[in-house]
Amino acid sequence: MATSVISPDKDVILADIFVAAPPERVFEAISDPQQLRQWWGQNGMYRSTKWEADLRPGGKWLCQGVGTKSEEYQVRGEFLEIDPPRALVYTWIASWSGPLATTVRWELKSIDGGTQVNLRHSGFQALPEAAHDHAQGWSRVLVWLQGYAEKGETADTRKALAPSA
Repeated sequence: MATSVISPDKDVILADIFVAAPPERVFEAISDPQQLRQWWGQNGMYRSTKWEADLRPGGKWLCQGVGTKSEEYQVRGEFLEIDPPRALVYTWIASWSGPLATTVRWELKSIDGGTQVNLRHSGFQALPEAAHDHAQGWSRVLVWLQGYAEKGETADTRKALAPSA
């Protein structure tokens, strides 16, 4: 199960999960566009339809998808730090949040039997109400990552989430 908390000033989301797979496997899952498209999304919620990534500092990345009501969305940014298999940092600009640019930092630490995944998404001070929705989203994304890295679950093969999730 993933946990996520929002800082009291609503600027930072901290989320984490344990994944029973080595850091190399987890890093590939969060950085390879072909793999991201397979697992990032859920039938009945939102689905990624396209991922592109120029995986180098200064390189751009793009995710396009479709929401629950067939509305299109886009998330894009730039890679700031790439340290396989320990860290991945990039900017995050989501079409549903306007021009707000935030920063996502993944930290992967090898521990007995797998990887401790710590995610820090910061920069919500200008739009604090967006922190709540993003925190819920990251909890879902981390569970999807876990299912993909551990069992090969994809958005197509994963069981649908309960309505309260």
